[in-house]
Amino acid sequence: MNRTVRIIILFISTMLLGSMATSTFAEGQFNKNHPRRAQVNKRLNNQNRRIHQEVKEGDMSKGQAAKLHKEDRQIRQEERGMASQNGGHITKQEQRTLNQQENGVSKQIGK
Repeated sequence: MNRTVRIIILFISTMLLGSMATSTFAEGQFNKNHPRRAQVNKRLNNQNRRIHQEVKEGDMSKGQAAKLHKEDRQIRQEERGMASQNGGHITKQEQRTLNQQENGVSKQIGK
């Protein structure tokens, strides 16, 4: 193959990969806002706010807050892992499982 043909093939390949990456990115953004994922993540954000408020009001130590934040990070990581295996969304059963885990953290806030 001559040099010109190789350059043309490389250019076309780069363009195709670029368009595929853009499409994948757009799908990822859409799926991040999937209703079940959004509900789980909204709860995690709300719990984060509640933990900060408890510390601010002196009702929770920073050590207790750190432990709860760690549990929430683990739940969020699990949610992302589930979504990555399901085309960017989570199933109803996975949502229930994550909500049960969030319930456990929630009960520890405001004791």
